[in-house]
Amino acid sequence: MRFFVLLPALLISFAAYAAPQQERHSDDIERMLADRGLIGQLDQVRQTVKDRTSELVVTAVGFLGVPYRRGGNSAESGFDCSGFVRAMYNQTVGLMLPRRAVEQAAATQPVAQADLKPGDLVFFNTMRRAFSHVGIYVGEGKFIHSPRTGS
Repeated sequence: MRFFVLLPALLISFAAYAAPQQERHSDDIERMLADRGLIGQLDQVRQTVKDRTSELVVTAVGFLGVPYRRGGNSAESGFDCSGFVRAMYNQTVGLMLPRRAVEQAAATQPVAQADLKPGDLVFFNTMRRAFSHVGIYVGEGKFIHSPRTGS
């Protein structure tokens, strides 16, 4: 019932699950953002995340030991995976991500495994559906997340 920083490259490889469908969705999102003149804002968000990556990772590691709680979104009551990611991004970057992992995946752009950088989100198929789990990549093949109950 603790957050763990994990190394298994095998798990990281699941981050690309359902990428073809996501790429089409990403193209639609980019087209909509361009039509509304929001590409500049998206670039600003990317730069803010890049500038605060170290703070994001250090803050996330500071929450080691907070218990898992399904639907949880605070250090006081516990976190689930998407609640943890959402809280870390809100606290360090000021960016409020959607609540569920699948919604977070839809709101972000796919990144090839070889191009992962600290602060990127990694998604997994843990419940026989795409994007059922999320964590924050911290570099060197590791990520931090809120695992399921009993972990």
